[in-house]
Amino acid sequence: MPVAVIQMVSQSDVLANLARARVLLEQAAAGGARLAVLPENFAAMGRRDVADIARAEAFGQGPILPWLKQVARDLKLWIVAGTLPLPPVDQPEARAHACSLLVDDQGQVVARYDKLHLFDVDVADNRGRYRESDDYAYGANVVVADTPVGRVGLTVCYDLRFPELYSELRAAGAELITAPSAFTAVTGAAHWDVLIRARAIETQCYMLAAAQGGMHPGPRETFGHAAIVDPWGRVLAQQDQGEAVLLAERDSNEQASIRARMPVASHRRFFSQGARRRPVQDDEFKA
Repeated sequence: MPVAVIQMVSQSDVLANLARARVLLEQAAAGGARLAVLPENFAAMGRRDVADIARAEAFGQGPILPWLKQVARDLKLWIVAGTLPLPPVDQPEARAHACSLLVDDQGQVVARYDKLHLFDVDVADNRGRYRESDDYAYGANVVVADTPVGRVGLTVCYDLRFPELYSELRAAGAELITAPSAFTAVTGAAHWDVLIRARAIETQCYMLAAAQGGMHPGPRETFGHAAIVDPWGRVLAQQDQGEAVLLAERDSNEQASIRARMPVASHRRFFSQGARRRPVQDDEFKA
């Protein structure tokens, strides 16, 4: 079952971004992909009217959700819709979440993940300061869902720095984990590759790391290097900058073999066996 990871260079024009995303998704479907992952902020980068976009989508007046469902139906493709701003389902006037949707090949939303960890950091780039919590509310749930290519766990970008989330996804049965991202050029150069490979190795999952890769309004430069990484930590496909569609196949037999030969999930002790942190006494290791 081939999977696809997409890299974009999204701008502030939503309709133009959707048109580009459609072209890339068509390429993924033509390559045989059953599931494709779009990057974080695939529909808009650099917009400050997040609340307005979220409200329009919640009330059925925005272009993104209808487009997403139609493309999935047209291409008979499961899609992880990177992120888009959406309020809680039952609270359309509430603050938006950075939301990653899983849409099936009939155009139905089958899972929703609201980003748990928001990017509130200072970075030594031309922007300097990022505060996602100014625009978004924190998510609260770990999300996995069954798809034709396996059981998929959903994460987003900054989540990559919090391995406990990925341990929870593995415990919930994840076989593939998506990480649509928009890493800055600075943090990406320092940490992107090691993070996506580490998350794959420790969970023994395929990592589907979609990305933004280029220059955006703000100004903002993203690192790119979208990648598909296998459960042994091997990079099966990667693109440095610019638009791209990456394809690879999940080998479920090899994944099962890796997990059987190195059963790290059953070896985990600190959490599963009730171990607890305790202070070390000053004289504990003295002769």
